[in-house]
Amino acid sequence: MATRTCDTLFINARLATMTPGGEPYGVADADALALTGDKISAIGQAGEFSGDAASVIDLEGRWITPGLIDCHTHLVHAGNRAQEFEMGLNGATYEEIATKGGGILSTVRATREASESDLAAESQPRLQAMMDAGVTTVEIKSGYGLDLESEMKMLEVARQLGEINPVRVLKTFLGAHALPEEFSGDSDGYMLKVIKEMLPTIHALGLVDAVDAFCEKIAFSEEQVRQLFKVADRLGVPIKLHAEQLSNQHGAELAAHFKALSADHLEYIDEQGVKEMAKAGTVAVILPGAFYYLRETQKPPIQLFRDHGVPMALATDCNPGSSPTTNPQLMMNMAAVLFRMTPEEALAGFTRNAAAALGLDKKVGTLEVGKQADLAIWEIDHPSELTQAIGSNPLYSRYFGGHS
Repeated sequence: MATRTCDTLFINARLATMTPGGEPYGVADADALALTGDKISAIGQAGEFSGDAASVIDLEGRWITPGLIDCHTHLVHAGNRAQEFEMGLNGATYEEIATKGGGILSTVRATREASESDLAAESQPRLQAMMDAGVTTVEIKSGYGLDLESEMKMLEVARQLGEINPVRVLKTFLGAHALPEEFSGDSDGYMLKVIKEMLPTIHALGLVDAVDAFCEKIAFSEEQVRQLFKVADRLGVPIKLHAEQLSNQHGAELAAHFKALSADHLEYIDEQGVKEMAKAGTVAVILPGAFYYLRETQKPPIQLFRDHGVPMALATDCNPGSSPTTNPQLMMNMAAVLFRMTPEEALAGFTRNAAAALGLDKKVGTLEVGKQADLAIWEIDHPSELTQAIGSNPLYSRYFGGHS
């Protein structure tokens, strides 16, 4: 058999490739994985490789998975909302807090006041915590600025975080997150500003990888979001949507109409919405952190997604008001315990399906030859432990683009 050469060779490894259609977790009949440059160059048996790899690493039976992908976060923001957490425990609903100027708008005020450097300094520890948990790709939304200058500031900070850290950052413009105080009672006027001024300017600056909106009674209507998505579509910007979190506004069907990468939350989606997502190839992003934190009772219809073949991703939804977490393993456990997702579905939700939710499934999300060398190496006996354990972090090592 011909020998192979590479830059880095992992031996005595166990591989959960997360490729679909074969063994559970895509477990490979192989004990070695090779990296050349920033790509996975080979998967096989250690004996197939020559001894001139620049680095040979004996993993002593540890597991390799794709690097984790957090496909829905609000990581860049200023301030915290601990007092609102207490209000909720004393009986106030999410809608009641929002209508009293709390919720998203309290974070908007803090984020507008923060300088770019302060915002970056406050956000960096959250990103570091994610990387320490095995995350190699993260999506970061704007949406706490709600004016052009502040939205640009948030997305610029997200861009900077991706440049100075060994992690892939995708930037999502979420100007249609909430109605700012200066546009109170004029949601049409604000949406016109988002469509005519904010999105075109931010797109021209190269600060947007996708466009998102919050389609909900306390935010923006289906028709308002439709007008935004028409502009995004003309600009060639991929689409995502916060949909059906608190009620069924048929946002998922709207997202599917525009071939959105994902529709997210989806507690109140109906079967027709699921069917439309399946036809469009739109990923369902399940966010158990917000469900848990807000003490919701309406669960996303996991079995309907299974029945209709809709891929399910998971994410932390890292944000200050309804999911203040940076822990993907905790989200995997919540998805299993609260929604009865299987451990394999949960891990696929933070790898293969999360990649699809960002339009990156040809590049990352599985261990396959030719894909980016984004890896997480774990001190576990079986991949199910990543979902089963509560609050633990068994990460042994993390590689981004072939480098630890």
